[in-house]
Amino acid sequence: MEHTFRYRGKNYTQANIAFIRRLIIDNPEASRRALSRKLCIAWGWIQENGALRDQVCRSFMLALDRAGHITLPHRKRVPPNPLANRRKPPKVDIDQAPLEAPLAAITPLAIRDVRRGKDETLLHSLIEQYHYLGYTQPVGEHAKYMIYTGKRPIACITWSSAPRHIGCRDRFIGWCKAARENNLHYMAYNSRFLILPWVRVKYLASHLLGLVARQISTDWQKRYGHGVYYLETFVDTQRFAGTCYQSANWIYLGNTTGRGKNDQTGRANRSIKAVYGYPLKKNFRERLCASEKDNFPA
Repeated sequence: MEHTFRYRGKNYTQANIAFIRRLIIDNPEASRRALSRKLCIAWGWIQENGALRDQVCRSFMLALDRAGHITLPHRKRVPPNPLANRRKPPKVDIDQAPLEAPLAAITPLAIRDVRRGKDETLLHSLIEQYHYLGYTQPVGEHAKYMIYTGKRPIACITWSSAPRHIGCRDRFIGWCKAARENNLHYMAYNSRFLILPWVRVKYLASHLLGLVARQISTDWQKRYGHGVYYLETFVDTQRFAGTCYQSANWIYLGNTTGRGKNDQTGRANRSIKAVYGYPLKKNFRERLCASEKDNFPA
């Protein structure tokens, strides 16, 4: 059986590795970045919005180099890593006057995707100051929403790429490993949800979840060239009951194991999270279990 190199759940053959070696030999003056871009084009590693999967490809080639399968050229420069060297968002001063009112009194609400906008730093700062987990940059494809009543911010919600494997979720969807690997990008994970602590409006949280659910797939389509069919989140069972998700008709699927993705012990080492999901399409299972050749309208 031909030896393979496994990376991110996929196997690469000796023929694949030989192709990369030849690419390096045929381009002796190329930088690592240039080689990565050439490989993306050769193998069709292109996102649905037309952008090359350059970062994933560079990580893949680096893993091959470290394993001794290829020899990359020396780095011509070491670019700054904004994630490794990220500073905590600065504190901001905003109106903290108590807001206690019926939901109808503060609507309509404005939901704005502030990614790369003027209020993105404000979102970072508010989450860092007032969310119990603080702010971390969302992983992969993502969206960052600020919610306003008039000109006053009242809540922040961030979304990122979904975790690769969650047992109860995978069983609920009914997908095999290959389908999960092909279609995971059609899911979005609610990584942070913050209503500012001085805002006391009954039913606000579930109302916001409903509003965002109606627009997130369209926003994903505009930015990444594809929509999303399913939303999910984790709720720390030691802190919260998940009431707002239940009220917004999210489905409780089960609990995490509490072990984390890199666990080697088989024992829980973190708090148990309740897993909730929210299908955005009636045929979400058919879409998420589809093969690459299947084609669905948005």
